[in-house]
Amino acid sequence: MVLHLQSNLTLSQGVRLMFYALTPSETTFREVDQVYDYVQQATPYFVGLMIIELVVTWFQKGKTVFRINDALTSISAGILSRTPELLGRGIELTGYIYIWRNFRLFELPWNSAWTWWLALLGVDFAYYWLHRMSHEVNMLWAAHQVHHSSEDYNLSTALRQSVLQKYFSWVFNLPMALFIPPSVFAVHLQFNLLYQFWIHTEDGTITASTRIMLELLSFGTGFSCHHLLYILKTFWATPGICNKISVLFKGPGWQPGKPRLGCLEDIPAISGNEIPHNPHIPVWLQLYAVLHFILILGIYLHIFAHKSVLSEFTILLGIGYIILTLSSIGLMMENRSEVAILEIVRCCIFLFLELGSLTGPLKLVTKDNVYVNAKRSSELSLLSTSIQ
Repeated sequence: MVLHLQSNLTLSQGVRLMFYALTPSETTFREVDQVYDYVQQATPYFVGLMIIELVVTWFQKGKTVFRINDALTSISAGILSRTPELLGRGIELTGYIYIWRNFRLFELPWNSAWTWWLALLGVDFAYYWLHRMSHEVNMLWAAHQVHHSSEDYNLSTALRQSVLQKYFSWVFNLPMALFIPPSVFAVHLQFNLLYQFWIHTEDGTITASTRIMLELLSFGTGFSCHHLLYILKTFWATPGICNKISVLFKGPGWQPGKPRLGCLEDIPAISGNEIPHNPHIPVWLQLYAVLHFILILGIYLHIFAHKSVLSEFTILLGIGYIILTLSSIGLMMENRSEVAILEIVRCCIFLFLELGSLTGPLKLVTKDNVYVNAKRSSELSLLSTSIQ
């Protein structure tokens, strides 16, 4: 694995990590394999800051800014966005390292503060264009819009990340691979992501006029995760090859005869009286969902902490169970009747894994164990053959 967990992250470092306030001397590494998995280390600080926001808004407004269904959905999206990294090096680093090894023009020193600061500016510049293009190019918007699908604006919303966006975003960072070492880039790729967290709140450093505007805004997107299907249908129905290409690479609101980004008058009018999508969920079901969400969060953290020694089969088993559980919780938050059958199946799987120990497979089926078991099987086979 490329990134590994840091065992001695101090409280000061953890807090400063969330605000891009760690120094070059603290975060400089020679090799990319030495870079810490800062995003995973930030998990308790995500939780801590969300609790602080919860308490602050309760005292300020007499109510919370979190809804259980929306917050669980956002955090679930964040978990799912990280699961591909359990299977190997992420595409962002893989593509970067390939360009660095084969096409770099020159090599800046990995242990220079100037290289560190240049990488900070470079990653932020690349992120600006990625974010802008993700709103202006339909295919990129299909990946990015998940982040905008929440109807709330709080710290949990920052965790509503897309599984697909990183498969587009890596291209924007490639120019830096011509001269900035991968180990420096890997640090700032994480820091840039973490910095986005604390700015997703209505109680951040905003002016009074901005606060009034936020109260009038209606958050959320119209097509949600079905936007890829929408693009496919629109592509098929739009006549002319040039128009079909435009469906993919022009703005989400583009249609033949309209400007590249569509027309402002096509945007639905906001009255300020919109009612958020908020199905009534019994309290007992909310508590049940939260309990099982905490359990799956523990499994997720466990797998990430031990991914370097777990077998590929165990990791795939864990990912599958995580997806199944989060899907079931999502249906609960929609109060969908079909969740009953899925939840029965999921609980049976949970009991099967728990009796064999849910953490048993995740702890005991390691790469070393697989090798040892395979070796023993081979020796037994040879012994059986010799006896015969």
